[in-house]
Amino acid sequence: MPIRTLVAAVLAIIAVPDCRLLAREYAVGPDQEFLRLEQTPFERLAAGDVVSIHWRPEPYRAKWVVAARGTAEQPIVIRGVPGPEGQLPIIDAEGAVTGPQLDFWSGARGIIKIGGSNNPPDVMPAWIVIEGLELRGARPGRNFFGREGLAEYSESASAIYVERGEHITIRSCRLHDCANGFFSAHDSAHVLVEGCDIFGNGVEGSAYQHNNYTQSAGITFQFNRFGPLRDGCGGSNLKDRSSGTIIRYNLIEGGNRQIDLVEAQEGTEIRARDDYHVAFVYGNVLIERDGDGNNQIAHFGGDSGPEDDFRRGPLWFFHNTVLSRRNGTTTLLRLSTAVQRAEVFNNLVLVDGPGTRLAILGETGSVRMHHNGMKPGWKRSHDKFTGQVLAESNIEVDLAVVRNFAAGDFRLSSGSAAQDRGLPHPPDVADHPVKWQLGLPVQARKRPDDGRPDLGAVEFSD
Repeated sequence: MPIRTLVAAVLAIIAVPDCRLLAREYAVGPDQEFLRLEQTPFERLAAGDVVSIHWRPEPYRAKWVVAARGTAEQPIVIRGVPGPEGQLPIIDAEGAVTGPQLDFWSGARGIIKIGGSNNPPDVMPAWIVIEGLELRGARPGRNFFGREGLAEYSESASAIYVERGEHITIRSCRLHDCANGFFSAHDSAHVLVEGCDIFGNGVEGSAYQHNNYTQSAGITFQFNRFGPLRDGCGGSNLKDRSSGTIIRYNLIEGGNRQIDLVEAQEGTEIRARDDYHVAFVYGNVLIERDGDGNNQIAHFGGDSGPEDDFRRGPLWFFHNTVLSRRNGTTTLLRLSTAVQRAEVFNNLVLVDGPGTRLAILGETGSVRMHHNGMKPGWKRSHDKFTGQVLAESNIEVDLAVVRNFAAGDFRLSSGSAAQDRGLPHPPDVADHPVKWQLGLPVQARKRPDDGRPDLGAVEFSD
């Protein structure tokens, strides 16, 4: 190569800096660059930057906004650095303060807000990862210091509030003791919630706050534990108004309903998407507690808007294990109108008491139900029924099919009647293979595949 060409090439490399070399890490905590979380320059975040929040014995009391754009290769990461025994850094909403360099609205809506600010200048946030943090306490009756001084959190407050943003990942966080645990508004897209522990949220005496309340253009929940809401709270566990909803490999216990999939409200763009009407629920363990809310495990369709806006389906519901401890009747699905339909296969649906306590549908809708395991005597509906249940190739099982129903050990018993009784994965859901399953304690494990699938969320293993 001629020397002049070589020099020109070197100068070109120098003139175009690698963004990875410009990215930096902001370390927060004892003996770190920033002792206090509110000192962190969140307004400067750029692609590739990392905020590392180190565990300390006392909680941090800070709140902030993220309004910046990362990239797929260089996301912006806000992460917790655990303590010596794996303790997550705690961010407590009570008395939380915001650094003077930040200026954003809706401070009463949460601890971490994504999108919607004056400083930093408002952009569509993208490629943001929040991981390894415990966030708690954003609820009415708790106060914070915002841009207008001392203020109270609203009834819509959440641990993490996504006002707008795309390619947002919430990973390995604990979200509890808030009005809503996780909340995304309609101007959000491509959201992933994985490996989180979300529990103990809600507002007493109200059915309008939930462990999860989301409305996004594309959302996936996987490998999470959704625990019971606060006592006296009537909200659902996982409520969602999104398009492209995927709920897989989660443990969901309690709530007015475990899963509530209804119409998008503000999001006309969401309703216009090709994937709006279809949802996928598979590989989950769904536990109904005695005395919780109504008796329905999952609801699909809509709850407030014009029926033309409701999701139509199909709801694909497969390879789930449902355990109901209700001392009374249980309904697997409520479909909102005669238009909604569901495909239900390869599940285990178990109730305490006789099989006659289980019904498949509420009042209407249609379901095709095959290759499931249930107690004998189940009913199509407990209500005045105008729908349709097409049932074939289901088998009779009892509580002994799982190792310990009372203790919530959902693994299959040795010699279980549910072994090798599933339908091989159908072409209609080829894009959703069941590759993983939950272990005890809740953790992701590869699901064995011998070509003869077992019923339920967990393939038998010794």
